[in-house]
Amino acid sequence: MKLSIITVCYNSADTIAATLASVATQTHPSIEHIVIDGGSADATLQQIRKHGQHVSTLVSEPDSGIYDAMNKGLERVTGDVVAFLNADDRYANTHVLAGIAAQMQNENLDALMGDVAFFRAEAPEQLVRRYSSSHFKPDRLAWGWMPSHPALFVRREIYERVGPFRTDFKIAGDYDWIARAFKNGQVRYQHKNEILVRMQMGGVSTRGWRNTLLLNQEVLRACRDNGISTNWFKILSKYPRKLLEYVRL
Repeated sequence: MKLSIITVCYNSADTIAATLASVATQTHPSIEHIVIDGGSADATLQQIRKHGQHVSTLVSEPDSGIYDAMNKGLERVTGDVVAFLNADDRYANTHVLAGIAAQMQNENLDALMGDVAFFRAEAPEQLVRRYSSSHFKPDRLAWGWMPSHPALFVRREIYERVGPFRTDFKIAGDYDWIARAFKNGQVRYQHKNEILVRMQMGGVSTRGWRNTLLLNQEVLRACRDNGISTNWFKILSKYPRKLLEYVRL
C-alpha cells in the first residue's frame, strides 16, 4: 500500500526541516511526499532542497490560500491513501505510517483517524494538549466535531468521489470536506487510540479569538451547505470538553 503525504507550506524555513525528516525516517517502504510551497520569500526552498531528498514532487508558486494549495497536492497524488502533514507538524514516531498502512489494508478501511498532541515551539518535548479524534462521529458534525485533520488517513478514491476542498473557506475547508465525506455514513472508518502527530501550537485555526470566531462561523456555513441542522449553541457546547484536552494527555 502506497501512502501519499501532502505538505503545504509558506515561509516555513524554521520548521520545514523537522517535518521533512519525520516523513523521510518512516519505516513504511512505499511513501510519496508531495510538498506544495506558496512561493515562500524566506529560506523555505533552500531548506527543502537541503533536507528533502526523499520528496517526490515539489511545487513552488503563488496560490489563493491553503485549500487551493491542498488541492494542488491532491491533483498530484498517486498513492492508495492520502494524508496532510502541516509544515510545523511531525509524526510521533518512525512507525506511524507502517502501522496505518497495515491496519487500513488488513481491515479494509476507507479512513483511519488518530490523535494529535500539541507542543510549544520553545519546549517541543513537553506536550500540552491531546486532541482525540475519538470524539468524532458523523452524527456529531452538527456540534462541530471533526477528526484531527493531520491524523486523518483517507483512501484516494474517497477524495475522488467527494471532490476537492472548497477554496471559499479560510479556516474550515477541512471541516466542510469531512462533512461532505462522512455525513451519510458511507465511509468505513476507525479511530486509532494513539498519538500519530505532534503539532506545534499557533496554527491558523487556534491563533486568537478572531480566528476562533471565523472558524465557528465557517463551520455553521458548512453545516448549512451540507444540510446539517445546527446552531450556535450546539457549536459552542463542545468547548468545555475541549478544555479537558489540556489535562488528559
